[in-house]
Amino acid sequence: MIPAMPTDSGTPRRAPRAPAGAAVLREDVTDAIRTAVFEELAAVGFARMSIEGIARRAGVGKTAVYRRWKSKLSLVLDLVSAVAVQGLPAPSTGSLYGDVRALLEVAAHALRHPLASQVIPDLLVESARNPEISDAIKAALLDSQQGVAAVVVREAVARGELPEGADADRALDLIVGPLYWRLVVVRGGLPKGYLDGLAKAAVAALKA
Repeated sequence: MIPAMPTDSGTPRRAPRAPAGAAVLREDVTDAIRTAVFEELAAVGFARMSIEGIARRAGVGKTAVYRRWKSKLSLVLDLVSAVAVQGLPAPSTGSLYGDVRALLEVAAHALRHPLASQVIPDLLVESARNPEISDAIKAALLDSQQGVAAVVVREAVARGELPEGADADRALDLIVGPLYWRLVVVRGGLPKGYLDGLAKAAVAALKA
């Protein structure tokens, strides 16, 4: 029974009821669909991906997908935007080298994930044809990382390790650019000590 609530005049009134027939979306189903999208993207790419394939992989009906997203494009844009919101954690080790090395470690872990290594290149190809995907990818892959790079540079300037006016965009290019090239474009491995050497080279270039 819904309890009565008093009004300003003292006359009891009923608490509002939920709209009849309102759908409650189960979070476990939503999570299963999101996981299926990444797996489907990795398996067949955006162009060949379908709502039917996503639903089948998630073990749900197509209706469950369409109740949450109107199309595969809106679904992918939602997922990419969620990645952008999460972003990379800003390291705070107390030194420029430590921050750069920590950032490389996190980025390398993300880029080596089997889904990311296949999904990101495919979406980058699609972004050349679709401005909406392009904007979402830019937010997920660039804007959030620029924010982290800006924190690293700002703290290094405050410690006197970098001069005033150090460029965060240049820092991002020097830190993540070579790693992305090696792991995503060339698809090479990371030899022992590679991240240490890359961190030292990036720090030296930033101080030059």
